[in-house]
Amino acid sequence: MRHNPCPTIIDIEASGFGSRSYPIEIGAIKANGERYCALIKPVAEWQHWSAEAEAMHGISTALLQERGKPARQVCTELNQFLGSITAYSDAWTHDSAWLNCLFFAARVQPLFHLSPIEMIASEAQLLLWDATKKQLTKELGARRHRASVDAHLIQQTYLRTRTRLLAEPQLALQRGL
Repeated sequence: MRHNPCPTIIDIEASGFGSRSYPIEIGAIKANGERYCALIKPVAEWQHWSAEAEAMHGISTALLQERGKPARQVCTELNQFLGSITAYSDAWTHDSAWLNCLFFAARVQPLFHLSPIEMIASEAQLLLWDATKKQLTKELGARRHRASVDAHLIQQTYLRTRTRLLAEPQLALQRGL
């Protein structure tokens, strides 16, 4: 397991869950704090819509039609923004499927690689993850469940858990790690 001082994070909001769901917003934040976020205009084949998902992220189909970018444009911009790096997700199972759906629809190959945050976070970090993320949500006032806000929150959770364990190594020892 590698320890990354500050990972690049991707987060994706979607039309719902399940095999027919599709990406509607993607957010990314680099180690230097630079951000990318885009709403995605659904392609014709993407039909599944969940009212429950909309209630969580607050993105309507009307907003996507009005302000969403075409899939090909989003993929091109993401490739330009990220280049050939590895980005991380704390919901890799979902995000990787939605990312594949997006790039397949655009007929574009991603230049970057998406990997689970578990590949760089230690077991001790993961044990602190949920409580730390909840605390940071309060501290940062992260009220919107949106891709760029969530990407920043995930990155800060990674940094906070890592910093805490470096400052308090006895935490890892107490947990038998």
